[in-house]
Amino acid sequence: MSVIWLLLLSGHIAESVPEKPKRSPLNQVTRALLRKYDCGVRPVHNWTSATTVYVDLILQSVLDVDSKTQTITTSIWYRQIWTDEFLVWDPAEFDGINEISLSSDAIWIPDIIVNELVDEGGSAAIPYVYVNSSGRVKNYRPMQVVLACSLEMYAFPFDRQNCSLTFRSWLHSVEEIDLALWRSAEAIANDQREFMNDGEWELLSIPSRYWRLQQDDADYAHVCFHVLIRRRPLLYVVGLLIPSIFLMMVDVMSFYLPVDSSTRIGFKISTLLGYTLFRVNLTDELPATAVTTPLVGVFFAVCMALLMLSLIESILVVKLLHHSEKEFREMSVSACLLDKYGLAESTLTSTRTLDRLNQSQDFEFEASPEEDLESLTPIEQNPSSLEWLLRELVSLRLAFSQEDTEASAQAEWLALCSKLDRFLFRLYLIVLAVYAGSLLLLWASWSFA
Repeated sequence: MSVIWLLLLSGHIAESVPEKPKRSPLNQVTRALLRKYDCGVRPVHNWTSATTVYVDLILQSVLDVDSKTQTITTSIWYRQIWTDEFLVWDPAEFDGINEISLSSDAIWIPDIIVNELVDEGGSAAIPYVYVNSSGRVKNYRPMQVVLACSLEMYAFPFDRQNCSLTFRSWLHSVEEIDLALWRSAEAIANDQREFMNDGEWELLSIPSRYWRLQQDDADYAHVCFHVLIRRRPLLYVVGLLIPSIFLMMVDVMSFYLPVDSSTRIGFKISTLLGYTLFRVNLTDELPATAVTTPLVGVFFAVCMALLMLSLIESILVVKLLHHSEKEFREMSVSACLLDKYGLAESTLTSTRTLDRLNQSQDFEFEASPEEDLESLTPIEQNPSSLEWLLRELVSLRLAFSQEDTEASAQAEWLALCSKLDRFLFRLYLIVLAVYAGSLLLLWASWSFA
């Protein structure tokens, strides 16, 4: 009787004790996989077989291109897929669970790096990976990477850049870790679905390739993605090139001002100062490189040199125009030119003197001043009104003749200076046209290539 009583009492006590909760299938499969897992061992049963890591890349945006530091900042979606032979289970034993997420610190992760990586920037840390029942591990990460890139800024703002992302294992040779593309090279190259294509840079393509590099008697697998991008030049054409072209057109139109105008040189100086201020204010807009000078920088320098050349030409013409008045009276136009270039005085005989010598074949000395005074003394002692009037008329005639001669010489000199100005203006236009044509051909070839 006592035995029966004890059995009933023990059953009642057993029913009053709460039952221990059962672990969930997700917890069970996680504990089963990680109970004896060693994250420091490459997950293969046969150590001679290589672990193939598939990589994939999707470019989302180009954030910055720094020509001074030769870096490019991009936002990418990076994917790694490999097979872990130690993370395999039967979904039927765990309530049909086919895929779980595990901590990336708890399992083996391949040591894949990017050769060109300078900084990961503001990349978000993703602490988990996905694992399916067959042992395939998927490591998906959004990354903001700063890459070292050899930037070619010579064709700015019509430049194209080719920056690479080269993935490789840092320690393991190809006999231990091999790399491969998750998608075909054509699919990766033409995939622009996620790219933000409304910024300064336009994505052309992302060609990829696989190769092996031998180092220290071992081969290392490499997968390289070439990011080909092209700059949209509209902003720089409107803000840099068109205002510079307008200022050059204003300088060209200044040649139509009269040669003897006092405002011509002042106008050209104002244009040069305006271009200098324009150039200084836009210094920050131009890329800064220590190796090569961008073609647009050469364009601005040559434009300023042409403006200075135009100013020097105007100063030269005005200097020739305002040659000494005494030389105008004594020499012809050709003699002034000879004197301008420093020839001997013996060659500077005026054309008027040569004409008088040609008309009178014999050269005679004029009478002495004493004889002239003696011949005029009787007339001066008893001058009549007619003689006085005659002398005044002769003086007026000589004065008007001298003024006509000077005006004629000045007119000839002005005509010669105008011809020289037109010649230099045409030469200036030819140089400007050749330079502008060369730039347009270069930029057109880079823009439409």
